[in-house]
Amino acid sequence: MIDDENNNFHHLIEKELNSTDKILKPDFTQKAGRELLAFYLQSKFKQVLAYDNKAPEPIFTEVRYDFIQKFSKRLITNPSKKIMVGITGESASGKSTICREISNIIKKFDMPVTILTTDNYFNDISELIKKYGTFDALRDNGYDVDSPESFQLEVLKEDLEKISQGEDVYSPEYLLNGTGVSVPKAKHVPSNKIVVVEGMASMYDDIKDIFDIKVYVETDINLRRERFMTRAYTERNQDLENAKKHWEYILGAGEKYVKPAKEYADIIINGDTNLTYFCQILEYIYTITNNFQG
Repeated sequence: MIDDENNNFHHLIEKELNSTDKILKPDFTQKAGRELLAFYLQSKFKQVLAYDNKAPEPIFTEVRYDFIQKFSKRLITNPSKKIMVGITGESASGKSTICREISNIIKKFDMPVTILTTDNYFNDISELIKKYGTFDALRDNGYDVDSPESFQLEVLKEDLEKISQGEDVYSPEYLLNGTGVSVPKAKHVPSNKIVVVEGMASMYDDIKDIFDIKVYVETDINLRRERFMTRAYTERNQDLENAKKHWEYILGAGEKYVKPAKEYADIIINGDTNLTYFCQILEYIYTITNNFQG
């Protein structure tokens, strides 16, 4: 069934590319051109949603009723602002995997996109880890690693505002070696036309207000647990007891800090879905937004 989905989307892409009924490329410097583009994108996105809704495993679980209209209006009224996309979801929901697939499509079509993870904005907790001996010991003594207070939210907000206005920044880098060290201004982050920001902190406090598109990834809890435990063994070298303790922690933290983002998400997507099908949708969206006459 999934192979049929992929073949059908491939057929839609071929049909779009070979169509002789194409609109002239709008003049995006003029309001009329941007209005034409907005109308065109609205109709095409509705087409994507209608097709996906009939799929055996739809990607789009829910789309906010006024999202398409609001996003189109933003493109018309503030065209110079970069398109800011925030992606959140509970731990092991598939946020990073989805961003990796987006990155693969970016490379394929040479699209002007930046991908940034908010995990690099964790506070420096190196002194706390030295005090308690290990990260696990620090967590067991009550450190709430996923809370908004555990992130450099002011730095994140300032960086995202600069990026949205076309300014490159240097983000912190949180070292994933168990030391809890955060290196300030360590990673160059270019300001491209489209900026995808992944991580739970993307929807914390007023950070969420920076984004034009807010995405929540929802995934079956059993699949999340399987992903998390596999990652704990293979990537973090955690023993079974510590892995179970941390899983229980992130369940509570997700309920408290992450799930509220569903209420104001523009799009809720299915993190269980087939990635090949997901890539086909990305490719189709790319095709319909870049396939003009002239």
